[in-house]
Amino acid sequence: MIMNDYVIAPPAVSSLPVDGSTQRFPVARVFCLGRNYLWGDAVAAPRSFPLFFMKPASAVVEATARVDFPVQTDEFCPEIELVVAIGIGGVDIPEARALEHVWGYAAGLDMTRRDLQMAAKAAGQPWEAAKAFDASAPVTAIVPSARIGHPQQGALWLAVNGVERQRSDLEAQIWSVAEVVSQLSRSLRLEAGDLIMTGTPPGVEPLQPGDLISAGIEGIARLQVRVGQRPTR
Repeated sequence: MIMNDYVIAPPAVSSLPVDGSTQRFPVARVFCLGRNYLWGDAVAAPRSFPLFFMKPASAVVEATARVDFPVQTDEFCPEIELVVAIGIGGVDIPEARALEHVWGYAAGLDMTRRDLQMAAKAAGQPWEAAKAFDASAPVTAIVPSARIGHPQQGALWLAVNGVERQRSDLEAQIWSVAEVVSQLSRSLRLEAGDLIMTGTPPGVEPLQPGDLISAGIEGIARLQVRVGQRPTR
């Protein structure tokens, strides 16, 4: 199909930089896991695959300099997460082969309008309004797995204005990356370019305009972004 066959101009491809390269990684879809670390209220819960939700590819932005304070919320919260970049698609992927489908890793923030999320939970409604807004997925450059392998250990943390809010380790994930890739591929066909945000540890608290977020994952990436002012509209 040539450009003139479209009734409107197609949107630009969302993409992220590749660490140490001039190339970029095109983003297809963004899958996000719910609880994949033990929080205080779930220590005794049985091990079951967490729910997942989606953000549009257009929600992905480079984690540099600034993140806008979104509309319709008083509880704007950051969540540090390991981001898995899929390089080879597939369906019903065996766990033993799942890491062969991973192109690389990054650190990302699942930005959340937490007051909307809590209201949706209470009403048994979907979370999209809380999760799928503009620029709600700041992500660092993707580091190829060919260079760093497939990290299964390493600290992840998030601090605001120098005060630590979240800290855990990749080995504390309830479901490993291989298990997550395999389980997701049983629900749908994963495609090259998909990102998987693998869940966040406890310590999620609201931000204020001007706050400085510092976060990272040991051996993968660090990020620092400042929160913009509240919108006037």
